[in-house]
Amino acid sequence: MNAPFSSSRGANLRDPFTAFVCDEATAEMLRPVVVEHGWAPEKVNKGGLRNAVQTLSVAASPNILFVDLSESGDPLNDINALAEVCEPGTVVIAAGQVNDVRLYRDLVASGIQDYLLKPFTPDQLRDAFAHAQFTISGPRVSEPTTDRPPVMAAVIGVRGGVGASTIATSMAWLMGDKAGRSTALLDLDVHFGTGALALDLEPGRGLTDAIENPSRIDGLFIERAMVRANDKLSVLSAEAPINQPLLTDGSAFYQLQEEMRNAFETTVLDLPRTMLVQHPHLVHEVHVAVVVVEFTLAATRDAIRILSWLKANAPQARVMVVANKVPASGVQEISRKDFEQSIERKVDIVIPFEPKAAAQAAKLGQPFAKAATAAKVSQPLNQLVQMTLATVTSEDDHEEKAQGTASSLLGKLNFKSLVNKKKEAKAA
Repeated sequence: MNAPFSSSRGANLRDPFTAFVCDEATAEMLRPVVVEHGWAPEKVNKGGLRNAVQTLSVAASPNILFVDLSESGDPLNDINALAEVCEPGTVVIAAGQVNDVRLYRDLVASGIQDYLLKPFTPDQLRDAFAHAQFTISGPRVSEPTTDRPPVMAAVIGVRGGVGASTIATSMAWLMGDKAGRSTALLDLDVHFGTGALALDLEPGRGLTDAIENPSRIDGLFIERAMVRANDKLSVLSAEAPINQPLLTDGSAFYQLQEEMRNAFETTVLDLPRTMLVQHPHLVHEVHVAVVVVEFTLAATRDAIRILSWLKANAPQARVMVVANKVPASGVQEISRKDFEQSIERKVDIVIPFEPKAAAQAAKLGQPFAKAATAAKVSQPLNQLVQMTLATVTSEDDHEEKAQGTASSLLGKLNFKSLVNKKKEAKAA
């Protein structure tokens, strides 16, 4: 009922807005706000939900429908009756006097966009309308093309404060702005995520809705839930109340990854290290794991542990170690040479410490990569994106060569089965 429509039947004949209210006070509050949005005030009708069902059973549904549930004895069943007469694509905002969290969740699960508790304020009404309008004109995700295979990168900080979220946001922005790829940023720090904050966006409730109702996750849910930063970048983040722990088996996160892979050319996961322990399946499909470190003793210890864990749990992923906020003076707890010896591999990319650029980015509500235009900062970030994209390209080239060899040398033999037999023999 509240999924944004594209070019459905009779879309051009729809009214932009219609309301059905139960009392004159609500109507008087609605009309000025309706006029602000350029809608006709006479579209505010009396009669509440019952009149809405009767009217919409014989008339086209509006783009945005406001319905008052104050006189409804069974709001949930009545909303379901409304859904039967609403055309697909109608965004429904309900209002009522029942202050019940369960009812709110059930109503949202049934398909309404928002539920306003009466008495509400004009500002609350404006916010609800703004969210509804964005849902209608929200991100139109595109199918990945055959010559641009989907890329999934997970950014993992070995310690809090190393700047993993800053790098994840910058990667996502560069993927869209510089590489021209439709990109999704999934911030999995549900309570303290900064993905939307770094882009000066309101996170919305999409991520928390997904965790509470994994069965609702599909392509339409992704379209509605994600917040668009620009034409190429959409974000799914949250600021869940810290007094409400969200219990999940991780199935919602996995389903989100699957839908994003189908809808976007690039997916960047901002993956808190604690999630690796709780939900190891989140890295089973990633192409690139970006491990963000700093040259300290604690970071060295945790880098060793996380790199070992990734080797066991994400053998398919290309692991890249990124040292962030490295001071130009070279004064640090551990030298780069000692750090590399400890983790038994080279650091792939070094990003210098630029506090002024970071402060400017935060002040402007821009990703670090956009605000930090200095070559010494932008160059390593661009290099990170290029290496990430090159990983998938090289994998495809390798597969094409392998398939060509199979057809020319093995004839009718199944190349994949031969590879599997070799793997089984090696394991034995």
